[in-house]
Amino acid sequence: MSNSLLTVAYIAASVLFIFSLGGLSNQETARQGNIYGICGMLIAFIATALNYQFTGYFTLIGAIAPAVMIGAVLASRVAMTSMPELVAILHSFVGLAAVLVGIANYLAPDPNIVGVEETIHQIEIYVGVFIGAVTFTGSIVAFGKLRAIISSKPLMLPARHLLNISLLVATVLLGIQFMQAPDLQGLQPLLIMSAIAGLLGLHLVAAIGGADMPVVISMLNSYSGWAAAAAGFMLSNDLLIVVGALVGSSGAILSFIMCKAMNRSFFSVILGGFGEGSSKTATKAETPTGTVTATTAEEVADLLMDAQSVIIAPGYGMAVAQAQHAVSDITKLLRSRKIKVRFGIHPVAGRLPGHMNVLLAEANVPYDIVLEMDEINEDFPETDVVLVIGANDTVNPSALEDPSCAIAGMPVLEVWKAHNVIVMKRSMASGYAGVENPLFFKENTQMLFGDAKKNVDAILTHLREKESSTYSEKILVKAS
Repeated sequence: MSNSLLTVAYIAASVLFIFSLGGLSNQETARQGNIYGICGMLIAFIATALNYQFTGYFTLIGAIAPAVMIGAVLASRVAMTSMPELVAILHSFVGLAAVLVGIANYLAPDPNIVGVEETIHQIEIYVGVFIGAVTFTGSIVAFGKLRAIISSKPLMLPARHLLNISLLVATVLLGIQFMQAPDLQGLQPLLIMSAIAGLLGLHLVAAIGGADMPVVISMLNSYSGWAAAAAGFMLSNDLLIVVGALVGSSGAILSFIMCKAMNRSFFSVILGGFGEGSSKTATKAETPTGTVTATTAEEVADLLMDAQSVIIAPGYGMAVAQAQHAVSDITKLLRSRKIKVRFGIHPVAGRLPGHMNVLLAEANVPYDIVLEMDEINEDFPETDVVLVIGANDTVNPSALEDPSCAIAGMPVLEVWKAHNVIVMKRSMASGYAGVENPLFFKENTQMLFGDAKKNVDAILTHLREKESSTYSEKILVKAS
């Protein structure tokens, strides 16, 4: 393939990637956006493989064939609840690839790059390896936290900020040594820097608490994009630069939006410490007290049948229990009775940006009744029943009522303003942020304890029985 044709293919792939991002910004067009992205990647891969300068087809096939099979098998087995972990571990692969590409590029320099261009190229290699190493280890820690292999509590080392600054200073000093080293003698400082950057990435993410994990995932997504862009500069591949810039910038924008939704600064998330309250011993003043009112699935079904307006606030507990399909069936049944049903989605609900939206789309919940927090918060006072399914931190009134709370100032779904609130939880345990929730003790709140899937199934069964009973009564009335 000639350079001209390769350029055309890269432009076409870039346009498809842009269309893909545009499609993924909306639920109705997300599937189409995925198709655009797949087509763009196929064009990019085929065009690169057919480049007239490329000859290592045997090595390429030997690397791709097993990777495709392993990836297909693993992806097909991953449940929707484990999607955040999959995304995190895939980010680590991007980071590792950037590190390996940078080191390989340094060991096999292009003899045509000399003078100022060589200096710029050396900087590209160093920065690319640094970003890649931070992304690699940071993503592994994020995977461990999401997988519950590592505690979700933030790692609060003494003088942790001084440690981060020291690592950055060491990186700069090694960079100076790397740039001044003749021939290939800069490999040693490059490798040492890689280890330091890996330690920095590990510590940065370990210091971030569980409640910030959705932001961490989008942040690592941004890092992986910049790592890919850096690899593009190292390889002089324009498409890789464009794609990396698209991913990096979109991930950064998403992180900013999510931080704004949580009333958090981006730098405070990066520096860690959110969720620190989980490691503290709460005082009596901080611990909510009161009477907890338990309820049953049949009583919840009665409330729903008598309601005119219902809002469902899903959380990670719904994902773990895989209750989305039963929730969808309840929605259909209630809507068939002309009951207004909508979903309130918090920006950081779940363990991944858009996690709840994906689960509801999988269960065929209509897109037009799935609303963001800002769109639905003002409607809670006029709502008869709110079903909170596996959510905790995103419906915690302490965020607005307790200035000393670890999540103080974070906008939440104000479910307690509804006439009746049903909270489905396994126990009274605190949420992922480790903050106690006074919602459970509100007078209009009832707790439905147990597995969310079993409870939702039981509610659905009672609703169907009541619907069938109502239908039979109507027939008897007409017959008489």
